[in-house]
Amino acid sequence: MDQIPPRVTAAAVWTGSGVDVRMVPVPELGVGDVLVRVRLATVCGSDLHTVMGRRSAPCPSVLGHEAVGDVVAVGPAADTQVGQRVIWSVTVACGECPRCRSGLSAKCLSVRKVGHEAFDGDWALSGSYAAHVVLPRGTTIAAVPDTLSDAVAAPAACATATVMATVEAAGELAGQRVLINGAGMLGLSAVAACATSGADVQVVDRNADRMELATRFGGRASDGSPVDVAIDYTGSSAAVADALGRLDIGGTLVLAGSVTPGPPLAVDPETVVRHWLTITGVHNYEPRHLHQAVKFLDETREHYPWEALVVAPVPLEDIEQALRTPPPGKLRTAVTP
Repeated sequence: MDQIPPRVTAAAVWTGSGVDVRMVPVPELGVGDVLVRVRLATVCGSDLHTVMGRRSAPCPSVLGHEAVGDVVAVGPAADTQVGQRVIWSVTVACGECPRCRSGLSAKCLSVRKVGHEAFDGDWALSGSYAAHVVLPRGTTIAAVPDTLSDAVAAPAACATATVMATVEAAGELAGQRVLINGAGMLGLSAVAACATSGADVQVVDRNADRMELATRFGGRASDGSPVDVAIDYTGSSAAVADALGRLDIGGTLVLAGSVTPGPPLAVDPETVVRHWLTITGVHNYEPRHLHQAVKFLDETREHYPWEALVVAPVPLEDIEQALRTPPPGKLRTAVTP
């Protein structure tokens, strides 16, 4: 039996100069829409960049795109059940345009994004820093097994799912020599994913605390030797150039961190040809990657200390405490709306 959705809910509205927690109306659900009561939201680095002024975003808006919650109401024709604990995709796709039909729904011609929409537009409750979030038709929703805690499940909606897309782009990893640039939440998840697949994983990060974490997730410090696969999550042109220079014959470079303009990268076409190199990029992910992320975290929950990476959550009214860089040894702060 469907629950009666609330008429108003609490939301943390980013105003450009701070966060204003206010009561806002809950809209009537349209065809395929789903209303979720947010249990816990983790703070992605991109949101930190927004509040620090290093990344542009609609303003005002409700930020937040890594979260887990319970379905409390559904619109007509929705295929999600009330009562399910779920996570959801960052992107919302139309499913009909040429890109969606070709398997690139992350680049849908009319894509919308959770936690990236204007508060004064037609999707005010788009972000997870709120007691409730509206998930429009076209959002991928994945059920969360009881074996995963909220703190482990929430980052799957962005960090882990994106990693699933990058390791897929990297190809077969068993027995491969892999270099991971950056040991933040994405990089550390990639270290674990590659190690679980049977790769020898080297890691580069300037932060000693993150390098220590990398050893707990199956990686080791880089020794500068040639590699078969390099995955960059830093977005640093210098780091990318170094990774490219370390690729052995037939090597693959996957770029995932270069999401803002930076210095151009010099690529020698002759080297690419003679060394049979592959250079590819990944931005966001496809629906299958969200489901793969949940499965991966569930299968590795006893092997890697995922929950230890998340700071104890603060209530929504104290969200400004969470919109800060995590302390040493942690990779995510969190909010419980």
